[in-house]
Amino acid sequence: MTRSDVADVVVVGGGTVGAWTAVLLAESGVGSVVLLEAATLGDGASSRAAGMVRAQGGTETAIRLGIRSQEFYAETGARFPLDCGFVAQGYLMPCFTETEVQQAHDRIALQQSLGLDVQWLSGDDLDTRHTGLAPGVTLGASYAPGDGYIDAPRNVLAYTAALVAHGVDVRERCGFTGLRTSGGRVVGVDTSDGPVDTDRVVLTGGPKLAAVGATAGGRVPAGGARHQVVVTAAPADIDINDVPMVFDVTSGIYWRPGEAGGVLWGMSNPDESPGKAVDFDTGYYRKARDRIEYLFPAVRGLGLRRSWAATIDYTPDHLPILGPLLADDGPVDGVVVASPAGHGMMWGPAVAQVAADVTLTGTCDWLDLTDLGLDRFDADGNSRVAPEPISLPFPEKASS
Repeated sequence: MTRSDVADVVVVGGGTVGAWTAVLLAESGVGSVVLLEAATLGDGASSRAAGMVRAQGGTETAIRLGIRSQEFYAETGARFPLDCGFVAQGYLMPCFTETEVQQAHDRIALQQSLGLDVQWLSGDDLDTRHTGLAPGVTLGASYAPGDGYIDAPRNVLAYTAALVAHGVDVRERCGFTGLRTSGGRVVGVDTSDGPVDTDRVVLTGGPKLAAVGATAGGRVPAGGARHQVVVTAAPADIDINDVPMVFDVTSGIYWRPGEAGGVLWGMSNPDESPGKAVDFDTGYYRKARDRIEYLFPAVRGLGLRRSWAATIDYTPDHLPILGPLLADDGPVDGVVVASPAGHGMMWGPAVAQVAADVTLTGTCDWLDLTDLGLDRFDADGNSRVAPEPISLPFPEKASS
């Protein structure tokens, strides 16, 4: 494809949100979509994610985004050259105190009111079902059979194939170096390979979004933090593919089926300072291992097939950022900022759909964006909005 210095839309970032945004824009009929990626497609957290796809959120925003993403993943095989490999495994969120039980019942009522298939299972229910949880360790759990997971590298393959099929001009190893504006409206972007004239831009970037925003002349309170994932050998007494996934919100530990019958489980340290971190923290892994072995005895003593760490994104209130870029003198017309707030696999396609909708029409008819823009944050990055409660234990500030 011959490169042009003019585009209808430029999307910055080749991760899950940026790539699917570009695909959806092209699919909707936008004639010239340019995707800028400073490294290669999926080079960041998108290829290292655990791939959990959960609609059991604690706010209407989270639930709607989760449901929409699951619907998207389920239809990728018929819609694009490759499917994302989504597996509806079912997901348990156990409770350990009476307060958590009441919170779970309140969440279930909200989730059901929005159309999610979810139910409460008592501790006795769990003990009589094949879940792998140790008998008597919980007071019950919410359960959604449609929650599941995808394989992160498969997702990168799927959106790469879709980008090619829809004729998106993908520019890898091409850095975003600036935004050009006139009269408060974007007129182009500068890149390491030269300028591109455009009047519509979508800014993504995951844990690098704050830097992307600064390069564009704005301030985006989004940070990055270490997240760790391991894959064990296959348990001897249980088939991990036959039991539901589990998210222990208390500790921030979750697990699901991994390759070759192993258990994939992940963890985030709530006491760790924000910042780039890709080294594996063995000390914290051992602490988290004690917790998962207590809850899920089948993993006791299992060796590891793989372990890795990645810097993944978050926002101070754990809710997405979806709205115009704000510069010192106000919104920049034509520039949309899109962040999944650390829920890239879980909300990524839905966040991408909102970004595409807002870019094309200025609005979104299926999600209330009132409190999702950058204007919800004060100068110190504090949000006026109550946080999404069902999240990994990320820091409450966008920087240390």
